[in-house]
Amino acid sequence: MTQAPILKARGLVKRYGRVTALDNADFDLYPGEILAVIGDNGAGKSSLIKALSGAVQVDEGSIELEGKPITFSSPLGARNAGIETVYQTLALSPALSIVDNMFVGREIRKPGFMGKYLKMLDKKAMEEFAREKLSELGLMTIQNINQAVETLSGGQRQGVSVARAAAFGSKVIILDEPTAALGVKESRKVLELIQDVRSRGIPIVLISHNMPHVFEVADRIHVHRLGRRLCVVNPDDYTMSDAVAFMTGAKEPPAEAMSAA
Repeated sequence: MTQAPILKARGLVKRYGRVTALDNADFDLYPGEILAVIGDNGAGKSSLIKALSGAVQVDEGSIELEGKPITFSSPLGARNAGIETVYQTLALSPALSIVDNMFVGREIRKPGFMGKYLKMLDKKAMEEFAREKLSELGLMTIQNINQAVETLSGGQRQGVSVARAAAFGSKVIILDEPTAALGVKESRKVLELIQDVRSRGIPIVLISHNMPHVFEVADRIHVHRLGRRLCVVNPDDYTMSDAVAFMTGAKEPPAEAMSAA
């Protein structure tokens, strides 16, 4: 890669007592790519993602966004910098409407006195924005954007989460196991959605255990093992069996894959 990474981490260390979750971990995400992050349970993937998204603070190491050093004291700091994360748990409020879920913590207030002093929300502006974003991503099978999220299917909920991330994640979107709880048809929709978001120029970090999905959509695959990046491979050059073998330690990756890391 000749261009510089949009999101870069070097030497990340995170300890929980005697357990070292991140052990001198490195990371590179390039503009406009889908980077899959794979690793066995306990490899430190979650800690890596939490460090990049502001959910945990590392003990050592540095993170750069667009070439500038950054430190996030919370996920809100990462969001404000343009890094959106969609967690496996979805983090949607079931009783709230689709519009309200998209704007949680980002509500648009009415202009002038009504908004500034009476704190009145501009429902119309929020509805228009939500409808536009859902339409852009082909999610307007959802007829009523004021319906409660609990009335949606799993795939539609995941779609709302991804649409929210795409609407506000101006620089990077991190997706944690986005198809884990979905059936075949709904998973397909979410994969198409991921490719659609990438086609808009937003780079995506995809954490997944689903190897067929990883090999279908990823441009590069970051293999995480024992708290650090083991190697980075191109899915065109390796098989799913190779990736699993690298991940579990059954096979050593070739030197060029490790040097590419």
